[in-house]
Amino acid sequence: MKAYRIPYKKTNLSSRLIIDYINQEEKLQPFINHFPDLDVFQKQIEQQSKNNINRELLSSVLEKQNSVVSVSEQSEINIQLIKENNTFTVTTGHQLSLFTGPLYFFYKIISAINLAEKLKEKYPVNNFVPIFWMATEDHDFQEINHINLFGKKIEWNSRQEGPVGRMNLNNIKEVIDELKNIMGESKHAEQLVDIFHNAYLKHKNLSDATRYLINYLFGDYGIVVIDGDDKELKREFIPYIKKDILENAFFKKIEQSSINLTKMMYTPQAFFREINFFKLLDDHRVLITEAISEEEIDAYPERFSPNVLLRPLYQESILPNLAYVGGSAEIGYWLQLKSIFDYSNIPFPILILRNSILIISDKQKKKLDSFNFNLLDLFKDEHVLQKQYIMSKSISDISILNEKQAMIRIYSSLLDKAIDQGVKNHIKSELNKQLKILDRLGLKFIRLAKQKDKSAINQISKLKKQLFPNNNLQERYDTFIPFYLEHGENFIKILKQSLNPLDSNFVVLTN
Repeated sequence: MKAYRIPYKKTNLSSRLIIDYINQEEKLQPFINHFPDLDVFQKQIEQQSKNNINRELLSSVLEKQNSVVSVSEQSEINIQLIKENNTFTVTTGHQLSLFTGPLYFFYKIISAINLAEKLKEKYPVNNFVPIFWMATEDHDFQEINHINLFGKKIEWNSRQEGPVGRMNLNNIKEVIDELKNIMGESKHAEQLVDIFHNAYLKHKNLSDATRYLINYLFGDYGIVVIDGDDKELKREFIPYIKKDILENAFFKKIEQSSINLTKMMYTPQAFFREINFFKLLDDHRVLITEAISEEEIDAYPERFSPNVLLRPLYQESILPNLAYVGGSAEIGYWLQLKSIFDYSNIPFPILILRNSILIISDKQKKKLDSFNFNLLDLFKDEHVLQKQYIMSKSISDISILNEKQAMIRIYSSLLDKAIDQGVKNHIKSELNKQLKILDRLGLKFIRLAKQKDKSAINQISKLKKQLFPNNNLQERYDTFIPFYLEHGENFIKILKQSLNPLDSNFVVLTN
């Protein structure tokens, strides 16, 4: 497949904050460490080399966590390499979405893998390990319990509550059976059913199932999966848990950064609190509303779960990390956090905007060409595209440009003859009225043309709905399954060859 790159600004899909970040606007410098650039990673490596990470513990925990699945040889090597002082990580993460969820789950991981490989080429004396941080402590089950496939919503219904990573998979076979019926009986469909059976029916909880899936799909590239819901890792984080819960030490700093972003006319991404931890109680994850003792934190650090704003600090306190790969919303809330990293003497990672992709099939590309649309046209509103098609197809029949120009010439001639200013003003007023009448007639001509070419108009609507389902980006709605059914394992190779995490352009893939 060919990769076409479009500047984000031309797609009208990104906020001003993200466009300014891509453009490396100087005013954002106080909120980051370094802008993304291959050469600047040398400074990040030097800074991270001075950071005191418990590498032996980290490697031991990773080995233990990943023992529940069969990891690839390269992933196993990477887990051992983390013990070495010249090894650094590139991290991304996501919720434990059912069957991996939306497409950008893939794009995040491949962006991290490709960045690690680029860094190895640039700095061969060091090792770089791609890390996937599973958001196992997230408790928003409704966000991760379904996928959309071929216009149908496939949903896993469960009454379980609390951290999703701990949820058992007792009734998930029914969901896989439903998925199997929808996918059909092709070779690649049978492969996927087998993969999902092994993931969800042979593991005890959603965390282990997701770990299996990621290792199966991306293990050949050395991905290492980590679960932050771990007592040993959280014991390393105890000083920061205390600072937040007992001293509210981070609140004012995050608040001031958010105020500073607001002054620049940006909207802070995440809401901040005086206490930025939840408490894990049995099968619940609840806000902390009562006094917590220092003794409880020391004895039971695993009970305390950081929210979206403290999870990055937790992550960076235990990993020898250089960069975080995330979507635009993630970049947004990371920009609220630089001051708490400085306060904690933890290196702030380089923020990498994950690659975004629109995949267009051969059939869709041919349809696009038949309407004389280019790839950038796809990002226009559906009604704008319909009007553009009608105007291009029947321009001589429905254009009122000549009539408007003729009207302007007539009234210009009258203006030349008028010697009284009042009369001139009257002529100008009448001209404006006539031009508005012509504009209304022009819109009526377009509506009539649409009715005459209703088939093409419906096909344009259908194409937009296919590529932007529910007016969403394809990557936020569709799953990887339709593309795997077509390409099999080659789908991952196609993505890997097409994505460059340091190229901040929107990518359109088509033949």
